[in-house]
Amino acid sequence: MSLSLSAAPMSPPEFVAALRGLSHRYWGTHPFHRRMHGGELSEYELKVWAANRWYYQCVLPQKDAAIISNCPVPEIRREWLDRIVYHDGTEAGDGGIERWLRLCTAVGLDREEVLDQRHVAPGVRFAVDAYVNFARTKPWLEAVASGLTEMFAGHLMQRRVADMLANYSWIAPEDLSYFTNRIDKVSGEGKGTLDIVVRHAVTREHQEKAIAALSFKTDVLWSMLDAIERAAAKE
Repeated sequence: MSLSLSAAPMSPPEFVAALRGLSHRYWGTHPFHRRMHGGELSEYELKVWAANRWYYQCVLPQKDAAIISNCPVPEIRREWLDRIVYHDGTEAGDGGIERWLRLCTAVGLDREEVLDQRHVAPGVRFAVDAYVNFARTKPWLEAVASGLTEMFAGHLMQRRVADMLANYSWIAPEDLSYFTNRIDKVSGEGKGTLDIVVRHAVTREHQEKAIAALSFKTDVLWSMLDAIERAAAKE
């Protein structure tokens, strides 16, 4: 994307519309996710998905810590700290990461084989590491903007819970606690993240870099599912 350095800033509604306009690139439209929601995945494919998605889940606190380390604004650092606590929990056996491990167990994976990352596909590792590196090396506002995929996540999670319970009989409601717990949380985070980006991206350059950051994140997520789909096809 070429940056319009001399152009006037977009108005807040125009900026928000440009960000939301990337929703069609979110991974909810990926063929693998469509097959998941349609009940078309085998048990093996669900295992590959859960084990690989684990790698993304387990590094999210590191990504958020990188954002905090680069951000000079105390109130944003305080707000962002809650994300680390949410995923890591306040003690062992608590938090979003632990809930994802429970889902892995529900689809037939041993906890040890998830934790040692033996099933993580190279393409997934590369995409996720690129996302963490983005958060570490880019200005904090761009790193925050990359997380605006949260705007698109709540509705997808609601669908996922309903569709997985309807189509995969061996999965129980309590196995999906990662999603049920996260639906309201991610909606609030998405609004908070959008407020931060709109408030601080006040030049056209900053706005376009924020849009590019969100576009990058959608590419990361899409690339993850491409790699998962290829790995699952090797059965």
